Amino acid sequence: MDTKNTIAAISLSAAVIIIWSLFFGPSPEEIKQNKINQEQVKQEQNQKSSDTPSLDQNENFSKLSRKEALNENNRIQFENENIIGSINMQGALIDDLTFKHYNVELNGNQKVVLLKPRKVDDGYFIQSGFVTNSKNIEIPSTLTKWEIVGNNKLTTNNPVKLVWSNSQGITFEKNISLDEQFLFTVKEKVINSSDKKYNFYSYGQIVRNQTPSISGFYILHEGLNATLDDELIEEDYDDIQEKKFSQSAQKGWLGFSDKYFQTALVPPRDKKFKTTFDYKKKFRANYISSEGTEAGPNDTIEEEIQIIVAAKRVETIDGYAESLNIDKFDLVIDWGVLYFLTKPLFFAIDYFFKLLGNYGLAIIAVTVCIRLVFFPLANYSFRSMGKMKLLQPEMARLKELHKNDKMKLQQEMMALYKREKVNPMSGCLPILVQIPVFFALYKVLFVTIEMRHMPFYGWIHDLSAKDPTSIFNLFGLIPIDLPSFLIIGAWPIAMGVSMWIQQKLNPAPPDPVQAKIFMFFPIFLTVILAPFPAGLVIYWTFNNIFTLMQQYYIQKRMTVKTT
Repeated sequence: MDTKNTIAAISLSAAVIIIWSLFFGPSPEEIKQNKINQEQVKQEQNQKSSDTPSLDQNENFSKLSRKEALNENNRIQFENENIIGSINMQGALIDDLTFKHYNVELNGNQKVVLLKPRKVDDGYFIQSGFVTNSKNIEIPSTLTKWEIVGNNKLTTNNPVKLVWSNSQGITFEKNISLDEQFLFTVKEKVINSSDKKYNFYSYGQIVRNQTPSISGFYILHEGLNATLDDELIEEDYDDIQEKKFSQSAQKGWLGFSDKYFQTALVPPRDKKFKTTFDYKKKFRANYISSEGTEAGPNDTIEEEIQIIVAAKRVETIDGYAESLNIDKFDLVIDWGVLYFLTKPLFFAIDYFFKLLGNYGLAIIAVTVCIRLVFFPLANYSFRSMGKMKLLQPEMARLKELHKNDKMKLQQEMMALYKREKVNPMSGCLPILVQIPVFFALYKVLFVTIEMRHMPFYGWIHDLSAKDPTSIFNLFGLIPIDLPSFLIIGAWPIAMGVSMWIQQKLNPAPPDPVQAKIFMFFPIFLTVILAPFPAGLVIYWTFNNIFTLMQQYYIQKRMTVKTT
């Protein structure tokens, strides 16, 4: 890669962004007015739904260990090929779920536990049912002791039924089924055997006691998310602690997004509901029906909701989005602003993985494909740079001849470029095109669980993590622990060496100061890229190698022709 053109390309990109924001972006007044309009809409929506009952709960209890909390009440066990856990009979809470195929650490045996009982410090659970605005009627709460009817273990082929009756002749039922992956379907039923009529509102909520460990920083959203009437909502934990979010919608879903895992509620279809994200000593994402359903004397009402607690495998998430017709559910995987490039790039890597059996080889195969796509563009660029290199003696002569007249030197140089049909900026275009590919691949490696804990060869056991070796302990020969900033592995060094060799094929900058800066640029990039995922560094290294081969071949041919 031409390092001089890299800097030029980055500078040009920054200039485009700044110019766009100055001349085409919204003014501060427009931004302020948009915020005011949004707040007014939300207030109107909240006023329209003000007659719905509240889901506020004031709970005080002593904290327990996970083991103590799991043994505190009777539970319904559930299991399929992907998950195992239990449902708390007190409150009918889904509050215990473990992923069977995902370990916490690369070489560890401890499985990822996502949902935990509410009395645990980092409790994380899901609740659903009916509420009412009638103050004289008993409804189920987190303290309600439900009873099981029939089958006492939830599996793919065996749903379970929970019932609870109050003293007023009203029975609440839950029929829960589980698919082969991560989907719970809950049919909520109210059987009114009294001689009175009541309005019931369907609700569901996901509660999280604490802010989890955040790993995405600015590149990835981790927090509360939803799609409400085609609008993607992403709220960080800090934002919700400062101010709650509330919005009504006709369709959508809501939940919590971690880097690799998602919990989501899909409310009853074709019924308006209000979604709220708030923080009251714990984080809550909930929905409640905007309009109640009347249950008259000897009447029965029923609603169906879907609960997804999933590992964010692309095939799984896209499958649920399509089969359940969940609007924009595929966006729980944060593909970023380069969605149109990032997702196809993932599918290309996944295709070669299925063909070659290794994600590292798949990345190399995709690198070859990218080089083939950009081959004509790179050829044009390398020919131009080759001509520039051949013109170095003449450029040095002109520089010496007009060393005291910069204006004349510029005119002579431009005349030389025009006469020899050389464009000194031609090397920028391939770099500009490949920068989005680089960032898209970084995003793929960072957000997709398919890449997590996937090995290459040798010492690379996880392509989504940085190269664990370091030159400062002779790549593990010296048994010392190093601070993270000194872990500069073999693959980043290979990338830096390939860049240094490539730099030697490029025409030297005419300015001595620039020449010294570019001389250190491969070292700078080696240090910068050392903490990046190993898969990304492998891509860059092989991209450099293929570029070297192409550039050397073209320049060799040009040298032969001139002689």
